[in-house]
Amino acid sequence: MNTIDKLTDLKGKKVLVRVDFNVPLKGSEVRDDNRIVQALPTLRKLLKEGASLVLMSHLGKIKWGKVDDVEIEKQKAKNNLEYVLPVLKKHLEGVNVYFSPETSGEKLAEHIKALKEGEVLLVQNTRYEKGESKNNRELAEDWAKNVDCFVMDAFGSAHRAHASTYGVPEVLKEEGKPVALGYLMEKEVENLGACVKGSDHPYVAILAGLKVSDKIKVIDSLLNKCDKILIGGAMAFTFYKAMGIQTGNSIVEDDQLDYARKCYASGKIVLPIDTVCADNLENPTKIETVETNLDKHSEGIPAGLLGLDIGPKSCALFDDIIRSAKLIFWNGPVGVFENEAFSNGTKSVCKSIVANTNAFSVIGGGDSAAAAKEFGYAKEFSHVSTGGGASLEMIENDGHLPGIDIIG
Repeated sequence: MNTIDKLTDLKGKKVLVRVDFNVPLKGSEVRDDNRIVQALPTLRKLLKEGASLVLMSHLGKIKWGKVDDVEIEKQKAKNNLEYVLPVLKKHLEGVNVYFSPETSGEKLAEHIKALKEGEVLLVQNTRYEKGESKNNRELAEDWAKNVDCFVMDAFGSAHRAHASTYGVPEVLKEEGKPVALGYLMEKEVENLGACVKGSDHPYVAILAGLKVSDKIKVIDSLLNKCDKILIGGAMAFTFYKAMGIQTGNSIVEDDQLDYARKCYASGKIVLPIDTVCADNLENPTKIETVETNLDKHSEGIPAGLLGLDIGPKSCALFDDIIRSAKLIFWNGPVGVFENEAFSNGTKSVCKSIVANTNAFSVIGGGDSAAAAKEFGYAKEFSHVSTGGGASLEMIENDGHLPGIDIIG
């Protein structure tokens, strides 16, 4: 791989760093600065080498073409990357950090040209540009013409072939200019690579989430690599229905029943054997645990109730399997962990994984990472990915992502 440590002669050079500052906000306040913190080793390395940095990132979504101009402006105001500036300045204390409200054209070029050695320019949200998500060639050329080098350090966006993640390095490579992966990208590729290769066994995956259809490709890939796949969350209810167990008012994807049966026939799928149910998620008046054990031909979840977490017997079953593993990949909380009443299953999975000190354990970003952090276990995992979607696609595609492949 072309990595940051292979870059030379950076003194006085303008380096465009694609960072992932797509952080959660509460109004104009950054609620979690983890993604900013994760970028710091790369930024400090480049600054130490005498480069001046142009930082680009997206923040949130801009629904171009789907809404009117007034709504576009509202979305821009909500996803203003300038909200990140004070936090970035705090972390880069002693460094001159500027902000460019312009995202392309001569004004941006002037801001970049004015940068002195060791200074940083944060550019407004790349998605303010309509051509960003379309990997518009002219936009990529406009950005590339102002810099001498490109560093990709936004793993959370590496699965998207956008102008700022794919177009710019493509243009620079054509011009013979250097491109490289930053430290965060290097760490993600190395650690997730273990889950892609799946050479350590037993290899156990824990997959949960709302829809089976969202994870068909990753399930297919993991069935070829894993010894066991533990299924939780709403995904389990589609499997239950496919196997003849009642699901009550739980979310089920009827168009995925045949696929669920096919997966279960592999012998690698492990379903919860009991489920914590309630009559309502927001204000439950009735909470009970019911058996959902295929081997015991359980009836399942009664009418009027919906499944919201795995039960204690399932926690014990999952614990036994997890503790025997040498390699663990986890993506998706097994219950609605945000509600204390339905958080025990996810807490149990966290405890089981970190208790297995002989295993290499990876959280595939997203809500699983948020849960591990909330419950105080995040630092005990071997690796917590910064990109949920990207980590899944990396496993689906045997280690290939557009933002990695274009660097080479």
